[in-house]
Amino acid sequence: MGMGKNGQDHRGTMREIVARRGATELRRAGKAVETVIPDRERVIRLGVTGLSRAGKTVFITSLVASLDNPETMVELAAAREGRIKAANLEPHPEGTIPRFPFEDHRRTMIRQGKPAWPEGTKKLSKLRLSLLIHRKPRNLLDRDFLGRHEETVHLDIIDFPGEWLVDLTMMDKDFASWSVECLEKITFETLNGREEAIVYLKQLKRTNTEAKFNQENAQSLAKAFIAYLKALKKDGYSRCTPGRLLQPGDLENAAILTFAPLHSRDKVDKKSLYKKFESRFEAYKRQVVQPFFRNHLSKIDRQVVLVDVMAAIQAGPGPFEDQRKAMRDILSVFQPGRNLWLTQLFQGRRVEKILFAATKADHLHHSQHGKLSTYPDGVLRESVQRADNKGAKTRVMSIAALRVTEEHTVTEDNVNYEGVCGWLFSKDDDSREREFVGYPGTLPDIGALLKEARQGEKEWRDGRQSFPKFLPEPRSREQPLPHIRLDQALEFLIGDLL
Repeated sequence: MGMGKNGQDHRGTMREIVARRGATELRRAGKAVETVIPDRERVIRLGVTGLSRAGKTVFITSLVASLDNPETMVELAAAREGRIKAANLEPHPEGTIPRFPFEDHRRTMIRQGKPAWPEGTKKLSKLRLSLLIHRKPRNLLDRDFLGRHEETVHLDIIDFPGEWLVDLTMMDKDFASWSVECLEKITFETLNGREEAIVYLKQLKRTNTEAKFNQENAQSLAKAFIAYLKALKKDGYSRCTPGRLLQPGDLENAAILTFAPLHSRDKVDKKSLYKKFESRFEAYKRQVVQPFFRNHLSKIDRQVVLVDVMAAIQAGPGPFEDQRKAMRDILSVFQPGRNLWLTQLFQGRRVEKILFAATKADHLHHSQHGKLSTYPDGVLRESVQRADNKGAKTRVMSIAALRVTEEHTVTEDNVNYEGVCGWLFSKDDDSREREFVGYPGTLPDIGALLKEARQGEKEWRDGRQSFPKFLPEPRSREQPLPHIRLDQALEFLIGDLL
């Protein structure tokens, strides 16, 4: 009994059949479970932008360094709970995109002798930081059946100049309407005595824009217009379009950037300078602006927008109001429905979270950090509410991605003032630094500033505001980078995905 004709043990054969059937059922069950359990590798696309000198480069560098050494990231739950097991920089899958030079920037910020702030963002770059995360089991099946305790989360960081983002405002305009807006602004600046505006209008008056296109005239106009935009930017203005004229990236000296605003002409020859500039304006939108949004911005999951509030206040009412309008324009990028072509471009995708961060909080005593946060909140309140209504979660906070000061009490005439101390550029020689102990004063009321700026005041009624410019301190690579609320910023932006 139990033996076949050839003397085989049928019980052994049956055991093999049962085992094979069991393995098949196990595989089927595993496939069924995999349909409801996320893959072990995921990608988070984080966009980092802000207007000039807002601190994008420092933010990204400190973010990567802090996730690699997360002991100071106590407000980031995954770090606090010890679930970030490893952080490694890996080649980005898009091999044609320049890599964000993290190592160079960190070396500049912490080097012995004379640490300095790294150069600002001038072109598009990306960086992939791969995090090995120990995740909590979601249920008994998740823990005991598959044993998946770890997964890799790729954090793809996308860095690009904020000036490029402001170019979105050009998409709903033709060359004539854009020119009218620019020339109105230029004329206004001539009344304020801006030399570059005066030079441009003189150059425009000497040029016959209805005549046949002439390369020398075209370059002269474009050069004068770029000089005007650079002067605006230097004085703290934010809405300087086209942004690529200031930050050309890989389009340096390209013909598509050789155009400038002109007085409207109804009927001109197709070969005229006016028609050539009009054609280049449309080509700029079609070949530069739109592909940038389609290939990069439309794929972002989370976005942080950095704002240098103190620089705008120090620059005066005009730049402060211009920054307010620029931030409003930037937020509109992430609001589906505001623009038909942009809504079609995003194809149902939307940025899930947007953080507006007032940077350089370490330049003020912590007692004023709450007030610092009220600036972007007050400036963007209506726009933020619209973003919330469209589904994007938004938050405003003040941060310092790299803290370079310590709080200090200054006593004058038996009165204690709460200030900060750190290393400051020498007033006598920019190449030297000296230790500085100071009281930066108190921030003025946001409501009063907004009112004065909207009324077109040339100077603040309470006088010019001034804030010190601190430098980083030397430290070793092993030392964690101090910060203010960088961990809170990351918890809001990506904590739910870790």
